Amino acid sequence: MGNRQVAHTFTQLRDQLGWVDRGGHGRPRVHDLRHSFAVRRLTLWHEQGGDLDQRMLALSTYMGHVKISYTYWCLTGTPELMSLAGARFERFADSQCVQEPQDV
Repeated sequence: MGNRQVAHTFTQLRDQLGWVDRGGHGRPRVHDLRHSFAVRRLTLWHEQGGDLDQRMLALSTYMGHVKISYTYWCLTGTPELMSLAGARFERFADSQCVQEPQDV
C-alpha cells in the first residue's frame, strides 16, 4: 500500500471516528500516531523503572530512525516527558548531594 493510499485510508478513518486536533496541525495525521506511540511507550518504561538508555535505542530502531538523536528530538517537546525527566534529574541530583553534619 503506497503512502497516498495510507493517507487516504487514514483520513477516512479519522473522519468516521470524529478525531479532533490536539496539536497545531489542523487535524490528526498518521505521523501523530507515531509520536503518540513513542511518548506513551517511553512514559510506560519510565514508570516501570527500566533502563531508558537501552530502551531508547530499541525505540529508535523500531521507529526506523537513522540516528538516535532523531528519536530524542521527537520527544523533547512533550510536556509529559519533560516533567518525568525533570523529576528523575531532581532525584539524581538529590542523591549526589553530600549533606553536612548538623550541629546538635
